[in-house]
Amino acid sequence: MRALLPLLLLCAAAPAADRFALRPAGDGSLELAENGKTVFVYNYGPKLKPGVPEQFRRSSYLHPVYAPDGTLLSDDFPKDHYHHRGIFWAWRVVRAAGEVHDLWTIEGIHHRFLRWLKRDAGTGSARLALENGWFAGERRVMKETVDITAFPARLQRREIDFVLTLEAVDGPVEISGSPDRGYSGFGFRFAPRENTVIETDAGAEKEDTNLAPHRWAQLSAVFQGRRAGARIEVHPSNPAFPNGWCLRHYGYLGVAFPGLQSYRFEPGRPVVFRYRVTLFAQP
Repeated sequence: MRALLPLLLLCAAAPAADRFALRPAGDGSLELAENGKTVFVYNYGPKLKPGVPEQFRRSSYLHPVYAPDGTLLSDDFPKDHYHHRGIFWAWRVVRAAGEVHDLWTIEGIHHRFLRWLKRDAGTGSARLALENGWFAGERRVMKETVDITAFPARLQRREIDFVLTLEAVDGPVEISGSPDRGYSGFGFRFAPRENTVIETDAGAEKEDTNLAPHRWAQLSAVFQGRRAGARIEVHPSNPAFPNGWCLRHYGYLGVAFPGLQSYRFEPGRPVVFRYRVTLFAQP
């Protein structure tokens, strides 16, 4: 019994294993938490803030998103850009079936949740996978598969991997960014903050930029009295890597693929996009 006592004391002193949990967070929303603290909420059902025009009702995005210390990092329906929505992916120009639509500001086309593929929460990671469609009216023009894996927070940093697979349905689909500055794609809209700093693999970015290529970009600032932020990294396997970016000190980081060019999807030929988002808190 005496020989077992040190071992029992060691086990009692060991920290509890990281434990993820998934739970409903209102109609059309699913919350991921780690050890009882919210990591993010994935909104798979249509959302609209009171007082915002009906046009901006949307789904398929993450908000709220929190740093490991509980600091709120994301924004939704900001007054300067009602269409911005936490961590999201959308394109300014979508050409399908002879028509031009705008998934960025939700004009003529929208995301629609179709089915869950995976909902796993354990000690080493948590994973959500689902199938969406891009619908122009009632016609689905694109199949979208979303696969999100979140890892435990370590030293006030958390990594979340995103794998987006896009495949045209019935006919080709072309996407492009805004005709003037090329913005669109995978992005993060940040909550109100002070002392914003944007950095990339080229160093500190003191001015807003359009379409300058980078492997990664990050924004840090003081949110609710605490310094925190997020970094987006683009996987080297993505088309046209390294991609151009839309960097805005008002609180937006976006991978502006394909920018001013157009990119064509064909039925039966899925295209995979991979991104890593690192959420962090700073002393």
